[in-house]
Formats: sequence, C-alpha cells, structure tokens
Amino acid sequence: MSENREMVDVFFFGKKYSVPAELTIMTAMEYAGYQLKRGCGCRNGFCGACATIYRIMGKNKLETCLACSKKVEANMVVATLPFYPLVKQIYDIEKIGPEQAVMMQLYPEIYACVGCNACTKSCTQSLNVMQYIAAAQRGDFATCAELSFDCVMCGCCSTRCPAGISHPQVAELARRINGKYLQPQTQHLLDRVKEIDAGECEKAIQEFIAMSTGDKEQIKNLYNNRDIEK
Repeated sequence: MSENREMVDVFFFGKKYSVPAELTIMTAMEYAGYQLKRGCGCRNGFCGACATIYRIMGKNKLETCLACSKKVEANMVVATLPFYPLVKQIYDIEKIGPEQAVMMQLYPEIYACVGCNACTKSCTQSLNVMQYIAAAQRGDFATCAELSFDCVMCGCCSTRCPAGISHPQVAELARRINGKYLQPQTQHLLDRVKEIDAGECEKAIQEFIAMSTGDKEQIKNLYNNRDIEK
C-alpha cells in the first residue's frame, strides 16, 4: 500500500474504520472486511439496490446516496434500513386506461403531497421527484414518465416523504400507461418481436453468444455503430 494514500475515518454499523479516501461506500465496506452478499446489485449506479442513508458527524442533515457511487467522506456515519417503504398496488395494465382516476384509485396518497420537496432533495439520480408527482396528480402520464425516466427505484425519496407516497411505484405506473396507451407504436420493433417469436433471430443470437466468449471489441463496435431511431 502506498504510504501517500489518503485515509479517512468512517463508521459502519457503529464501528470506526480507516479506509482509503478514493473508495466508494460499498468498496470501503469490503476493504473493512465486510462480505456483501445482498444489496450490491449492478455496482454501477443503475439498479438502485444499494440505497444508503448517511450523516457526517457533527452535522444534522441526513443524506441519501447509492453506496456503489458515493465516495466516502471523513467522519461519515453510514446507516442501513431493513426495507424502504414502497407500496406497489396490484392492477392489470390491460384493464386500466390513461385516465386521472387511475391514480386516484391506486395511489390516492399523492394528493396528500404538501410540496415540501424532500423527495427531490433526497433523489440519488437528481430527478425532480416533486414535479413528476404533480404531473401524476393531473393525470399527465407522459410528463410523469419523462421526468421519472431515470428513476432506479431505490426508494430514498419515499423514506423522506411525510405523506407516505411511494414515488417510484407511481412513476412506474405512469411509464407503463404512457408506453401502452400514449406513445405511438414503433413498427420495426413490432416486426422484430414477430421475427424473434418465429425463431428467425436464433442464428444471430448464437453468433452474439460466440462473440461474448471471444473478441468483445467486435460486440462494442456493433453496439456503437448500430442504427438508432431518431
């Protein structure tokens, strides 16, 4: 280990550890000896599985982050919660439509929003959560879907909500409704699904599998030079 490596003191589960300052919370925990067997997810800031709450000792503000992305800070005290208060209502997407009444029936708590903006301030993806909830209140599913598109369902917003709103689940419903009923269908996508169902893509799939065990640069080039719908 380099003698010039900067170290910081952090607290995991109430115990003090000295860890390299360049590590994320997740890698710092592993550096400290913890074996992470769940809550690790993608380790790249996309899945939301490692939602974490922390506080810097001496400061009152409670912070939220993804443990795989947030670097440790001096005197960081990391807390873990057994679960996040997300409530997913049961519905059949084939039996509901793009009407405002759907939100009123499934997630009536969104109308108890007090506009405190705590959800937005705690979002690990820097989304305007309060605004997409406002869109959901109006039945504006397209706007709600657009504003919440990068949501990783970590649930940090819901932990801070005094109205008990399950923001990610509201957003997911809006995106599903928008995709099924409001967005125009893409014909080439429908055609490709038919080809897959008919087994016409099996040869190409096997070729991709073969590439994955060989030169991965070939796969990267195919991806980077693919046709993208504008």
